[in-house]
Amino acid sequence: MLHGATMHALKGIALQICATFLFTIMSALVRIVSDRVPTGEVVFSRSFFALFPLMALLAWRGEISAAIRTAHPLGHIVRGTIGVCAMGLGFAALARLPLADVTAIGFTAPLLTVVLAAIFLRERVQIYRWAAVTVGLGGVVVMLWPHMSGALDSVEQVLGATFALVAAGCTAGAMIQVRRLTRTETTPAIVFYFQALAAVAGLATAGWGWVVPSVSEAVLLVTIGVLGGIGQILLTESYRYAPASVVAPFAYSAMLWSLLLGFILFAEIPPLLVVIGAAIVIGAGLFVIWRERQLGIERRREEEAATPPSGPAA
Repeated sequence: MLHGATMHALKGIALQICATFLFTIMSALVRIVSDRVPTGEVVFSRSFFALFPLMALLAWRGEISAAIRTAHPLGHIVRGTIGVCAMGLGFAALARLPLADVTAIGFTAPLLTVVLAAIFLRERVQIYRWAAVTVGLGGVVVMLWPHMSGALDSVEQVLGATFALVAAGCTAGAMIQVRRLTRTETTPAIVFYFQALAAVAGLATAGWGWVVPSVSEAVLLVTIGVLGGIGQILLTESYRYAPASVVAPFAYSAMLWSLLLGFILFAEIPPLLVVIGAAIVIGAGLFVIWRERQLGIERRREEEAATPPSGPAA
């Protein structure tokens, strides 16, 4: 019989994989509706309809008050603004690039988070992680080359690649702000205020060319939001059962899902350079996660060594 800790770790990993799968399906649906529905309208649908499963879970747990209570509303506004930019740019990229390409470029975010954490949070980043970041960014250049070199001869491809890369940077910035918020804010509050602010931001674009969706498009828009909300819940739950260093690597399963869905739904086969670059970025990201885990173990050992033993004095 498996040990309890092992069972919890497996449950966390399973939840992470399920969340990643739902987010990838959501991205595929965004790619489908983006042909006719404006990005702002998609952002609103993604955020507004995500509130329904989120609020249902919070109500079931009795955490509604914890989600609404906040000591730093301005911090949520900053996180929401950066996050909405990331979401909007990511959706704009999906309208212009294959699903797997956008997913691969998005893997840049964890590497950029290391850079931003060193700059804004004054986190100490040792040479090993800087080396991984450098290698990973080299992988980004490899991924972007087919889109930026003119090989595909399309302004839309260049725009899509640029949007995807800037979206990854905004995602990294949002993660830095989330780290700041976790010092005083609860997880329900961070998730709720982002979804609510993103819905308001998306609604604010209604004057810039929203369309009346067809029945099928309306179903897709609602599904996008519900899948996003459920995916967020599963992602949050995965970290309840296992440390980030255990479950985070499985977020890279998004590359497999995006390759499969891109081929099945859109007959998309990414250029070889995109696949090679993605492999480099994933490898660098996994090394950063592994290094974070090692540093965490070392810090715990140092704390234990510095703690005087309890018991009667000798």
